[in-house]
Amino acid sequence: MRSLAVLVFSLVCFGQSTEEAFRKYWSAPSPTAAAKASSDIVKSGVSFEEAWRRLKAGRTYAPAKSGVERFTQATGRFSEHFYSVNIPENYDPSKKYQLRFQLHGGVGGRSDNKPRGTGEIGTLAGAEQFYVLPYSWDESPWWGEDEVENLVGIADAVRRKYNIDENRIVVSGVSDGGTGAYYLAMRETTPFAGFLPLNGYIMVISNSEIDDGRVYPNNLRNKPLFVVNGGLDRLYPLSATEPYTRHLMRGGVTIDYHPQPNGEHNTRWWPEVKDDFESFVTSHAREPHPASITWETSGKSHTRAHWLVIDALGAAAGESRSLPDLNVWRGPETLFTRAASSGRVDISRKGNLIEASTRNVNAFTVLLSPDVFDFDQPVRVVANGREVFNGRVTRDVKTLLKWAAKDNDRSMLYGAEIAVKLLK
Repeated sequence: MRSLAVLVFSLVCFGQSTEEAFRKYWSAPSPTAAAKASSDIVKSGVSFEEAWRRLKAGRTYAPAKSGVERFTQATGRFSEHFYSVNIPENYDPSKKYQLRFQLHGGVGGRSDNKPRGTGEIGTLAGAEQFYVLPYSWDESPWWGEDEVENLVGIADAVRRKYNIDENRIVVSGVSDGGTGAYYLAMRETTPFAGFLPLNGYIMVISNSEIDDGRVYPNNLRNKPLFVVNGGLDRLYPLSATEPYTRHLMRGGVTIDYHPQPNGEHNTRWWPEVKDDFESFVTSHAREPHPASITWETSGKSHTRAHWLVIDALGAAAGESRSLPDLNVWRGPETLFTRAASSGRVDISRKGNLIEASTRNVNAFTVLLSPDVFDFDQPVRVVANGREVFNGRVTRDVKTLLKWAAKDNDRSMLYGAEIAVKLLK
């Protein structure tokens, strides 16, 4: 009887320990705090299957009143980035909602980061969804590292507070905001389903004061774009923008293109375009584990795209030297400078087979989700035509919690990882 009582007591304590650990995890305000809380989940002895089930189910969201709420977000450079959140009328916290970032224009004319206007989406409203309106200014433009950190941080913060569908988060913007959408798509693809630049111009980023040599148009191949430009636009007319749009389309970027021949540098065409815009968003949900990825990086930052992480740059035996490059423009010309050496991986999966072609990358990691890989069968990795891994992988709670804490994403969970080092 005593041994039975001890067993029951131990099971009760285990259950309480696990519940408390998950309570702290779900209430964590950031990925860093979630990572700290996740260690208690691992210590509780929870099984992989139970942790997986709970992470898939996600947190319980509290009710919230509709309307505009204002928040701030800190980054490494600035202590305050203001943004507003438009909460749908009759918000139901048990239901997942689409989210649209709307980036404003006129960045150079703003000398501070204070919010403008009411914080409402206004005339660019579309389908029922959450709208996030961040504020940029001359010291922190959309095409800068600080704003990339800010926007990714806001996406995480909003998902912690409201029931957002992780696979339906898009970034749109007008004028400078549209240019910012191009920039973000080339820097950080993982959290977003698509990018919708309106009256933007990708070549603004080629300005010598902006282009830091680490902008990679090849990364645009990962997500679809919805592009609008006007023929009478005084800043970025179709005659200037369309050659680059067509270049991207020929190079494999998925673009739903809506030129407005009589359009000026405004959004008067929005009532005619709105339905196509929202239809594009609805029909292009993010695939959390895409079958193929192409990612280019300098290796110093922005080294991950979904289930691929580039760990080290350097030559590798048998590497590809002829990967199609969207940065090549009309012979010897390039779209953006290459001040820093970059590396690239084109990777795909089919069943348990992973195939990769690399250029100047000699180490990368693949993240494996039980949603798309059969953990009961061997996984095979072939890089540059050579088999670099062939074996079974084990579901690991630490790995599961490590990436779950970083991603805060119910649909994108990883149970194992394979580190690949290529011979030089």
